[in-house]
This record gives sequence, structure tokens and C-alpha cells, in this order.
Amino acid sequence: MSYKLKRIWADKVLYLMLLPAIVYFIVFHVWPIIGMKLAFYEYRILGDHVYVGMKYFKELFGTPVFAQVMANTLIISAMKLILIFPIPILFALMLNEFANGVFRRSIQVIAYLPHFLSWVVIAGIWFEFLSPSTGAVNELLRALGLPGHDFLTDKAYIRFVLVASEAWRSLGWDSIIFFAAILGISPSLYEAAYMDGASRWHIVTRIVLPHLYVPMATIFILNIGFIMNAGLDQVLNFTNASVNSTIDIIDTYVYRVGLINGQYSFATAANLFKSVIGVVLVLSAHFVSKKLTSKGAW
Repeated sequence: MSYKLKRIWADKVLYLMLLPAIVYFIVFHVWPIIGMKLAFYEYRILGDHVYVGMKYFKELFGTPVFAQVMANTLIISAMKLILIFPIPILFALMLNEFANGVFRRSIQVIAYLPHFLSWVVIAGIWFEFLSPSTGAVNELLRALGLPGHDFLTDKAYIRFVLVASEAWRSLGWDSIIFFAAILGISPSLYEAAYMDGASRWHIVTRIVLPHLYVPMATIFILNIGFIMNAGLDQVLNFTNASVNSTIDIIDTYVYRVGLINGQYSFATAANLFKSVIGVVLVLSAHFVSKKLTSKGAW
């Protein structure tokens, strides 16, 4: 038995715990890849599908609507990546500063809860929060002598609403890996730093943050790969006629064209294009990161 097989056998319990996740990804993420070939065929309910080559990709790139949804997808995803990425890191650093363990665990539980709520529930909460008549935000604006505003129907604000609601939902959950990395730091490093007279700021910047570089690089690279996924469930729940042109993304376009209009081959071509771009972005970000920092996703 080779060395690698011996290590796998030694950790067989851990691999057994991993098995449900592997099965999930095979069934829902790997197996459906076979169906992507429909992008090159004309779909027929009865009889064999007819091979049409790049026909649907040509139609896709020649459709003005696709250019708009592509732009919306990139803008919304870039906003989420830039504005949200630092927040879980800062939250993990903040949790590490709490000396009271009970208080820290309470904050963690409260921050984790939104992740387990569906976007239907979250959208309902934010609709109430931003309601132009009774919402807390508009009540505060009026208390300050400012006019109220309907943020959910304003194209200038709706993308920021998506970013804010996503940040609220993912804050606690996304901070887990960073907080775990902080807890893995050897206490002897802190003791040595205190003995040398290091301030708390120096400990955070010289000890804690360097231990977060690897998870930061890994998660950033993976987020780059998901830049073509701007959030189907979220957009479907927050969209309305007033702002649809601003937040209509590739996923909602595929949903509308494929499932509602029944253009399965055309929708598959759009989704395949999105998936290929995601793979290219992940690989590019990985190799660039390895080149610049010697750290990548693997």
C-alpha cells in the first residue's frame, strides 16, 4: 500500500464524514455537466436532438439583452467582491478581541443565523426595513429632517441594497474560516510578542494577519470564480418592474429564457458560457496569485 493510501486509510473516518458532500457535488454539480452538450443541439421533445454546432452561441452573443445582463452580472458581482470580502475578515478580528467568551459566542450565534434563512425570508425582512412608509431607515431619515426614499424601486440604490443584504446574510458564516485560522495560532507567539513589548496593534498586524493570508488568498480566488454568479435567488426576490433592467443577471436570464420560455438549448448555451468563464477566472486568479505571493487555491 502506497504512502498516500495509508494516510487515507488512517483518516478513513474523516473521509467517511466527507462522503455526503462528495455525493452531493457529484449528483448536483458534476453529473449535470453531461447535460451541457444540449448547448450544441436543437432540443426536441420527441426524437433525437439535432446537432447545430455553435448556432446558439452565435445567437446569444448577437442578442442585445445578453450584453446588458452580462454587464449587470459583472457589476453586481464586482461590488459584492470588493465591498463584502473584507467584512468577514474584520468581523473575525473583532471576535478575537473579545475577552468574554460567553459574549463572543452570543455574537457569533446572532451573526450566523441569517445564513440559514431563505432569501424569501431575508427579502421580507429588508422590505420591512426599507419600507418607504414604516421602514426603520426612512423613519430615521425623517427624524433627521430628511425626506424618505423608496430604495427598492430606485435604480441608483438597488444594487447597494443587494450588496448590503448579502453582507448581512454572509457575515457570520464567511468569518468562520478566518476565525478558525486565528484560533490555530500558537499562544507562544502572543507570549513572545508581549514579552518584547508589542502593542495589540502590532500583534494583529504582525502575527494575526499573516496567518490569514492563505485563507484570504484561497477564498478570494474562489470568489473570483463565482463572479458570474450574482445571486439568482436574491435577485428573483428583490426584483421589480422599476429596477429589473438594472439587476437582471445571467442566471435570471437563463431562468426566464429556459424554464419560462422553453428555449432549453439557448439557455444551456448561456449557462455553459457562464461556467467556462468561471473556470477560466479561477485558474487565472490561482496562477497569478501563485506568481505574486506563492500562495494559491491549491
